[in-house]
Amino acid sequence: MSQPESTSQNILPNWVDSTHIHGMLRGIERESLRMQSNGFLSQADHPKALGSALTHPHITTDYSEALMEFITPPLSSIGETLNYLKDIHAVVHQQLEHDEKLWPLSMPCMLDDAEESIRLAQYGTSNVGRFKTLYRHGLGVRYGRRMQTISGVHYNLSFPDHLFEALQANETDDALKALSLQDYRSHRYFGLIRNFIRLTPLVMFLVGASPSVCQCFMTGREHHLLPLLKGTLFLPYATALRMGRFGYQNSAQKQLGIHYNNLTGYLDGLQKAVKTPYAPFTRLGLDDEAGTPIQINDHVLQIENEYYSLVRPKQVPKAGETPSEALLNRGVGYVELRAVDVNPYSPIGIDENTAGFLEILALHCLLSDSSDLLDAEQEVIEQNQAEVVNRGRAPNATILEQGQAYPIEDWCRRYLNEMQSIAALMDQSYSTPLYSQALKVMLSRVDEVDETLSAKMIEDTIEQGGTWGFGSFMAQQHAGMYEQHQLSPERKAYFAEVATQSLQTLAVLEQETAPNFEQYLANFR
Repeated sequence: MSQPESTSQNILPNWVDSTHIHGMLRGIERESLRMQSNGFLSQADHPKALGSALTHPHITTDYSEALMEFITPPLSSIGETLNYLKDIHAVVHQQLEHDEKLWPLSMPCMLDDAEESIRLAQYGTSNVGRFKTLYRHGLGVRYGRRMQTISGVHYNLSFPDHLFEALQANETDDALKALSLQDYRSHRYFGLIRNFIRLTPLVMFLVGASPSVCQCFMTGREHHLLPLLKGTLFLPYATALRMGRFGYQNSAQKQLGIHYNNLTGYLDGLQKAVKTPYAPFTRLGLDDEAGTPIQINDHVLQIENEYYSLVRPKQVPKAGETPSEALLNRGVGYVELRAVDVNPYSPIGIDENTAGFLEILALHCLLSDSSDLLDAEQEVIEQNQAEVVNRGRAPNATILEQGQAYPIEDWCRRYLNEMQSIAALMDQSYSTPLYSQALKVMLSRVDEVDETLSAKMIEDTIEQGGTWGFGSFMAQQHAGMYEQHQLSPERKAYFAEVATQSLQTLAVLEQETAPNFEQYLANFR
């Protein structure tokens, strides 16, 4: 196997300096299950003291009633963002009832045999609330409810317009120079997205943290996992089973042909998917025997959010806009990096090393050349992802790139070395050693595979007697941190006010009686 050549000198243009990245914003969405004291998934309602899950801007639920989602606003530094996330966790922990805890792993806590005991998220009696619950019911009907108990971290990132203006001014292609800033920005973000997809094996290897699962998660499914201990299944060299075929998968989506080569093609593919019936979903029916709706429609995607992807182009929707309409009207405003497992060793699911690494990687992806991503390369990327998910820590694990196979460590090291100048630039911009420190940590995981999160988790899962033992041990430790975390009086007052406000907003929504839900759904269908 030949050694990959380094191309580091091509990545950072010599005119880029630290002022160009001033004004970057980042926000984090972190998911976590509420777990009962006996280790099983919570059956309780979303705590009322936290406000309405439908209308609260920071504390909501995802697919199931027990799957909480914590959302920071976009902030100007990693430190601020992680602190805000800590505040949310502390607020939530105070309001958990019946000795519940936040489960610290991506793969779920104990689930019983009955799928129905995974309660769908409830958003009240308004049309929009009932619609959201019906969407989740449809997901359960289509893919099973177990899949909806997986947690992840989504890292949202935007770069300032003055960076895009400078990049455009330095373009040599007249067609790119002639684009509006909005279209040029979208063009560059799509380049970032394609490169991020190419480099997702790097993310899975370095921050993957789902090498094992509770046996209960695989109930009723065929699998190739091996017993690690009683009640826990694993693969010896796995890194991120959440990102593999037992995670968020949608066979129908495979046939979508949604491409990331430009905004128009991406939106066309998405629109086709939300409007095209799919025979296996048609066979499930739209309503049950009693006439109660069981899914929104029988299309490949019920709504756009059903499209599972490793990274998404995003724009903040205005009132009444779909995500696609927001993108069409104002172009890409930020990217959502979704291939990130929950770090069980961090009380907030992510630490500054992962955050720093993701930001360096994103800037690397933005500044690197990015050819169109065609089907043949996509297949190779999927092979690479499967290799890393299932056996990324194996001594003979390899990555395919441009017809060559490279040992995974060599491949990872090459890209991390290419990122050194970007880390230095970001350190300079933020007057911090955080970024180069993050890169150093990632390089140490490449040099010594036992330093990866996935390797440590296997070791600790054995030590704690299984998935439940490890998860509950970490949950207990994290609970101590939440209790010690001091919220400022202003932040405490803010969260109390937002909870109250969210319930008032919900009450207004629920007073609207027309149209009734049947008509509302018929209009959508």
